[in-house]
Amino acid sequence: MENKNFFAMLSRMKYINRWGLMRNTINENIAEHSLDVAVIAHGLAVISNVYFDGDVDPERVAMLALFHDTTEIITGDMPTPIKYFAPEIKTAYKNVEKIAANQLLNELPEEMRPFYKDILLEEENEKKLWKFVKAADKISALIKCIEEKRMGNMDFMQAEKATLKAVRDMKMKEADYFLDNFLPAYSLTLDDTVIKG
Repeated sequence: MENKNFFAMLSRMKYINRWGLMRNTINENIAEHSLDVAVIAHGLAVISNVYFDGDVDPERVAMLALFHDTTEIITGDMPTPIKYFAPEIKTAYKNVEKIAANQLLNELPEEMRPFYKDILLEEENEKKLWKFVKAADKISALIKCIEEKRMGNMDFMQAEKATLKAVRDMKMKEADYFLDNFLPAYSLTLDDTVIKG
């Protein structure tokens, strides 16, 4: 089945676990993570439009976020400390990601590729939208750290501090708004969050 493997490949996202260097109480795969990132990125875009006079397409941002880690089907999940250890590694990994994205595109019939190319490959003209995806990706990682810490897993304490700092260092008002207004609820129990009638 030449050039018809794209969707079957995407379905394998559920087999790629994240946080490979960390002890996890609950494993997280890239399919779950991508859904979280899409929901958060969509929210950040809405926050931008509602509170900060933004002109952002939340649905487009959500779509970019949903596909943002698809290359890891081929590359696997490289832990952040390794990926950003040195500029040479970061550059090399970016090249590997581009090769992997093109390989995935080649798994589509040629006439379908244009519809996915600008989703799988980070385009210069959509830099404004990708910043929402990158912020959501970091916020999703921060939420994972909070959840692990709530389960008594102290291995994530340092990662939580570093990730929170990374989000704040983005100096992105939409991300700060999310952290200040929505992040606290992730530390609540179900009983605390359920609306009582």
